[in-house]
Amino acid sequence: MRYLKTSLALSILAASTNALGAEDRQERLIEEEIVVTASRTEKPLSSTPNTVTLIDQQELASQMAATSDLSTILGNLIPSFSPSRQKMTNSGESLRGRKPLYLIDGVPQSNPLRSGGRDGHTIDPLVLERVEVIHGANAIHGMGASGGIINLVTRTPSDEFQQSVRVETALQAEDVGESAGYNGSYSVSGKVDAVDVLASFTYRNSGVGYDANGDVVGFDNTQGDTMDSETSNVFIKTGYRWGEQRMQLTVNRYLVEGNNNWLSVDGDISEGIATTAVKVPVPGDAPSNEVTTVNLQYSNEDLFGQKLRAQVFSQDFAGTYGGGVYGTFQDPLFGEDIFDQSQNNSEKRGLKLTLIKDDIARSAISLAYGIDLLQDETWQQLIQTGRAWVPPTQYKSTAPYAQAEFSGIESLAITAGVRHERSRLNVDDFTTLASYGSQFVEGGNPEFSETLANIGATYAIAEGLRIYANYSEGFSMPDVGRVLRGINQPGLEVESFLNLRPILTENHELGLDFNNERFGAQLALYSSDSDHGQRLALGSDGIYSVKREKTDIDGAEVRGQWFATDADILEVRYAYTKGRYDANQDGKVDTDLDGANIAPNRFNLSWARNWSEDFSTRLQANWLLDRDFENSAGEVTRKFDGYATLDASAQLKALGGEFALGLQNLTNEDYFTYYSQTAGNDGRNFKGLGRSVNLSYSKLF
Repeated sequence: MRYLKTSLALSILAASTNALGAEDRQERLIEEEIVVTASRTEKPLSSTPNTVTLIDQQELASQMAATSDLSTILGNLIPSFSPSRQKMTNSGESLRGRKPLYLIDGVPQSNPLRSGGRDGHTIDPLVLERVEVIHGANAIHGMGASGGIINLVTRTPSDEFQQSVRVETALQAEDVGESAGYNGSYSVSGKVDAVDVLASFTYRNSGVGYDANGDVVGFDNTQGDTMDSETSNVFIKTGYRWGEQRMQLTVNRYLVEGNNNWLSVDGDISEGIATTAVKVPVPGDAPSNEVTTVNLQYSNEDLFGQKLRAQVFSQDFAGTYGGGVYGTFQDPLFGEDIFDQSQNNSEKRGLKLTLIKDDIARSAISLAYGIDLLQDETWQQLIQTGRAWVPPTQYKSTAPYAQAEFSGIESLAITAGVRHERSRLNVDDFTTLASYGSQFVEGGNPEFSETLANIGATYAIAEGLRIYANYSEGFSMPDVGRVLRGINQPGLEVESFLNLRPILTENHELGLDFNNERFGAQLALYSSDSDHGQRLALGSDGIYSVKREKTDIDGAEVRGQWFATDADILEVRYAYTKGRYDANQDGKVDTDLDGANIAPNRFNLSWARNWSEDFSTRLQANWLLDRDFENSAGEVTRKFDGYATLDASAQLKALGGEFALGLQNLTNEDYFTYYSQTAGNDGRNFKGLGRSVNLSYSKLF
């Protein structure tokens, strides 16, 4: 993609860096060219009728001074993104109240056919160059973006030979021996003639977390935990350029695995007792994520007067979950008190082909068009007994699309597009587990066809002031695996099963951007509606099921930035989200979505200061507001007691490199996490991490 100029201060609010002074950063907001790949079309952000957040490498580095958890980083910079679970799972984490589609350089990482909540842990953040976030439902990259797109853009090779190393340690004062973790990373990059290469290896060893009272934070032995775990990431990117053409291959291998040394001890929600853990061996295989992403890209800047972008990719995912003697896993044929555990598997193969033609027939119209092909085969097995919990489910789709832009009227840009999804779901005959009655289900090949549209416009009212509006439709499948594995009635067949109908989400958005030499502000109002949405409902067995109901979500996002002095930048971000669903199937939404489906209302505040060219600091606060959740009768079914956390970081250039110090939860706030309060149970009544210290040193040579 070519470089895009922007004058939108707030669209790149998160890209301001601690390494530059406020005056320099202000100039960047007006003049810097930024690569944007998430939209798949080449146009300046000033003509993009969407809310877009860009997080560059320096901003990532500032956040990673305190944490390596990607969900926490996103929440710090995007308040409409749910607070991190602080676990291996990101189930319940949403963007604007719906699931976002995670991508690595455009390759889908989310697993919508059997959403196991692990798509936030498929790559180490140290490998990233930036993060591009498009807010709101859309079909730009096909299935799964009902809440938006989070495109994780990996680092690019350098023009000159370079090596970099980073060492890091994280700990808490309560028990340095148990809490201490460490990280080491090495990369080499360079270019020889027309060939460039970047290779890196990262290893992390994470310790145990303690809450503000010095007690061990409870482990999620079933969904997986990043405490007491080991992570490795191998990354290789190589490219070859000739003339106007380039071929590039990227391979990323990621593995995070627990050590199974800590066993969770249930708390008591009614008594306010937190879930904790004791150090004893945990049976079964350790929870893990094992992900391999391969991405081959070809570009041609002049193919018969057009630009060509072609991408062939694969992603192999295996997510192992912790085991137990759960009622769902019991079967007389295998004995009594059966211990078992599940593993999600997904194999994706795809092709994305895009052609771009600017100034068609010397007019003010540009066109991007192409076709996407995707095959996703997903299954879930019980690995201790070899049983199938979710049968192999294959999804195939073919989607031609076209996106046009008209800019022939001064100060006005209009975009419109259409995408036609033709998909088929292939499921063989299968029998459910004994706990569901060993129901025989006749397989089938249901087909779906949807035409999705989008239209938007942006208008420059005056210099530094613009308004934009858009309507877009998103397409996704429900969590097919949850639906199929939970069938407990005889005589059902896949071909006619209503719960497998696609999820169509309509997104409306109205926004206003303003920026001048000292100030920047952005306001976005949106609604996101689905007649047959998807809601996760927690059963008495502790296992979620899928409910297909009408869901409506409304919200607002506000972001502001003030260049207070040449050295100081103050920022405020606020998000309001309200979501309801139709609990009694009368066609009207009447019940609040809970914390497993929607984010809290919250403020994010920050102050960044450059004390000198070599020393900078950042102070940021997250303030989550109180909230009551009501049913259709207006009764409060769950309460959320809000809390505020404060983080601080400092970066110092010295000894030929850079030292970074991060303090997470600086004031040692004692709190139960948002998820625990709104969707947890006695086994997942987790407190948040207490004060933690992170120290790193990095060197480029």
